[in-house]
Amino acid sequence: MVFIWFIIAVIVTVLAAVKISTYADAISRLSSFGSLLIGTFLLAGATSLPEVTTSITAVYLDNPDMAVGNVLGSNIFNIGILAAFLLIYRKKLILSNVDRQQQYTAYIGLAMTVIVVLALFFTIEIPLLNIGIESLLLLLLYGLNIWVLQKTSGAAVEEHDDQKDDYQEEKYTLKGAMIGFIIAAVIILISGTVLTFAGDQIAVITGLGSSFVGSFLIATTTSLPEVVTVYVALSLNNRNLAAASILGSNLFNLLILSVCDFLYDGSILQAASMTNIVTGIILLVNSIAIAGAIYVARNYRERTWPAIVIILLYFVAVILMYVFR
Repeated sequence: MVFIWFIIAVIVTVLAAVKISTYADAISRLSSFGSLLIGTFLLAGATSLPEVTTSITAVYLDNPDMAVGNVLGSNIFNIGILAAFLLIYRKKLILSNVDRQQQYTAYIGLAMTVIVVLALFFTIEIPLLNIGIESLLLLLLYGLNIWVLQKTSGAAVEEHDDQKDDYQEEKYTLKGAMIGFIIAAVIILISGTVLTFAGDQIAVITGLGSSFVGSFLIATTTSLPEVVTVYVALSLNNRNLAAASILGSNLFNLLILSVCDFLYDGSILQAASMTNIVTGIILLVNSIAIAGAIYVARNYRERTWPAIVIILLYFVAVILMYVFR
C-alpha cells in the first residue's frame, strides 16, 4: 500500500508542477518583477516545497540521513536536469541567453555548497542556539543573493524570444495567476509530506537505507516539479525562468538545512552519516561545473561538455551511494 501512496503522490506533484510553472510565467509577464526574480525566489521556493516537507518531517522522524540526503540529492538531480536540457536544447544556447545576474546566483550557490560539504566533516556549534555555525552562514549568503539580485535587477534585460505570449496574457490576470500559483503550491506541499512518510517506510521495507533512499529515491521524486517547470519554461521560450528556477531552487534547498538545524537537537549535518559526504562532494563538483558553464556561455561560446560531465557524475553518485549505503 505504501508504494501506491508513493506513486499517487508523485503523479499529483507532477500535475501541480505543470500548473505552477505556467502561473509563474504569467506572473513574470504581468508583474514588474520579471522572470529572473520570479524564477529565483517565487518559483524556486514553490517547487522546493516537497523538499521542505520531506526534510522537516524527516527531522521529526529522527532521521537526519533522510533530511540531509534529500537536500543534497535533490541539488545533484536539479543540476542534472539543467544539464540534460542543455544537451536536448543545445541549439537554443540556453545559458548564452540568460541574464548575467544568473552568474551571481550560481557563485553564491557554489559558496553555500562548499560550506555544507565542510560542515559534513566538522563544524562549530553555537552555544544556546544549539546549531552549527554553517546554518548562520547559509542564511547570510541567501540574504546576500536577494540583495545582489535586487541591486542588479534594473540592468537585467528580459529576453522572451517569442511574441506568442499574447495568448497567455489574455488567458490569465495577475490576480488569477497568483491565486492559481498559491493553490498549486499548497498541493505540492501536501504531496511532498506524503512522499516523505512513504519514503521512510520504503527505506525500512527494502533495507536500502535512509541515506540512499533520501539522496536518490526521495530526492528524485521531490525534484519532479523542477523537471516540469524547466520543460514548461523552455516551451514558453522563457530561458531566464528555466535557469533561475533550478539555480534558485538549489539555494533554497540548502537553506532548508538551516531550518532543519534549528529544529534538530544539535548539528544535523554532524548527525548525518558519513556516506552523505560522497553526495556532497559530487554536488560540489557539479556546482563548479554549472557555474563555469554559465560563465563560459555568457562570455565565450556555449559548450556541451560540462553538461555531459554533470550527467555522468550523477550516475557515479548513484552507484557510490548504493555501494556505501
